[in-house]
Amino acid sequence: MPSVLVRALSERARLPLIDETNIDAFLAPAAGEPDNAVLFFTGDPSQRPEADDVAVVLPHILKAFQGRLRGAVVLRTAADKLKARFNVVVMPSLAVTRRDQPVGVLGKIRDWSEYVEKISAWLAPNAPVMVPSGGLKVEITHAGKEIAR
Repeated sequence: MPSVLVRALSERARLPLIDETNIDAFLAPAAGEPDNAVLFFTGDPSQRPEADDVAVVLPHILKAFQGRLRGAVVLRTAADKLKARFNVVVMPSLAVTRRDQPVGVLGKIRDWSEYVEKISAWLAPNAPVMVPSGGLKVEITHAGKEIAR
């Protein structure tokens, strides 16, 4: 169950609740909607109290980037299934996308100036998309011979 603040955020800001069944439809913008979106991965509020702090900041982010950024809350039940797709490794996180491609992730609560700086850069049309996370990749060599990969 989301915290009171996260639930209020979703209701007051009219942010859709997203899971693996409707994420692709949300990320395909309707006519006149911006291509970019921010997905709020909350985590468990009892273990991640910073989610409430991010819930307070998110409406201000959406207002600061009005007309350039849409928002949604990822249901906790879907977070584990979706976090690798958007390179989310800590909760809470805000994942910024261009259509269905992640362009950046901000974990935990940040200073306002960092939100503005990073999101502004990620909204640039030439901002690179992130490579999907495939887990750790390590190559070990010894004396020029591969030992493990």
